[in-house]
Order: sequence, then C-alpha cells, then structure tokens
Amino acid sequence: MKNYSIRQLTLAAVVGALYAVLTLAIAPFGIAYGVIQLRVSEAMCVLPYYFPEAKWGLFIGCLIANLLSPYGLLDIVFGSLATLLAAFATAKMPHKWLAPLPPVICNGVIIGALLAFYNTGFTAAYPAAFAFNALTVGLGELLACYAFGGVLLIALPKIPFFRDMLSAKKL
Repeated sequence: MKNYSIRQLTLAAVVGALYAVLTLAIAPFGIAYGVIQLRVSEAMCVLPYYFPEAKWGLFIGCLIANLLSPYGLLDIVFGSLATLLAAFATAKMPHKWLAPLPPVICNGVIIGALLAFYNTGFTAAYPAAFAFNALTVGLGELLACYAFGGVLLIALPKIPFFRDMLSAKKL
C-alpha cells in the first residue's frame, strides 16, 4: 500500500469503516452472520472494479465486523480472506457486470464450507450442509452484490468526485 496516494488510502479507510459499521448495524436483525445472510455492506465488494485500493478497506472492514461473528476465529480468518480473495478478483474483472461475480462465488463456497464445518464437522452430513449453506449464502451475496452493488456500479461514474478518480480504462 506504500504506492497509494493519500486520496486512495483515505478511500480504502472509508470503505473499511463503512463496511464494518453497516455490517454491525444489521447484526441485531440476524442477517449479518449465519446461513441466511444479507450483508448490505457486501454491495461495496464491487468497488475494487473501479478502485483497486478498496480491496484493503473491504478486508479490514470485514475483519473488524467478523470479530463479533458467532463463528469465532473461523469466520475472522476465513471470512475475511474470502472477502480479500474476492476483492482481488473483482479488481481484475473485464466488465463491470462481472465485478459482482467473485464475491458471490468466493463467499458462497468459502463461507458455505465454513458454516457446514462449524455445524457438522467433517461428518457424513458435511456435503449436504455445504450444498445448502453455499446456496443460501450465495443467494444473499447475489442479491447484495448485483442488486445493491449494481446501483454503485451505475451511480459512481456519474458522481463528479468519483468520476475524477476513475481511470479511463474502467469507464
């Protein structure tokens, strides 16, 4: 991160803070953690498409939010790494409508596996639990990233402050 400008570092910090606050704000409603989850904060997972530096903010914000996860160290480590992996892939997407795909896949698979392991261990019930959890987490992620994140993908290039930050390649 040493090659980032003050503006880029600030953007990453704001993204991280917003991610953590939005996740913790919905936690009392039971949709931030668990089998059925719809983290509104996941809409920001499309940001690395336009702003690669946002991947670090997403990672730190997710790490902070996962400190309160009922799944403990597993979610702190693997949930945060799933977000970081998805953010790196999102930054490389060739088209903005593919940008939400890495978070959907990474979270569906990694968080689906985490929840299945947490609930069943590696027993005979694991494959069915994994399939169910991957589907439910993936659907929540699909909604967050494509519906809510899609609004960001459309709106950000129209806002002068962000338009100035965007590279010509991504427009």
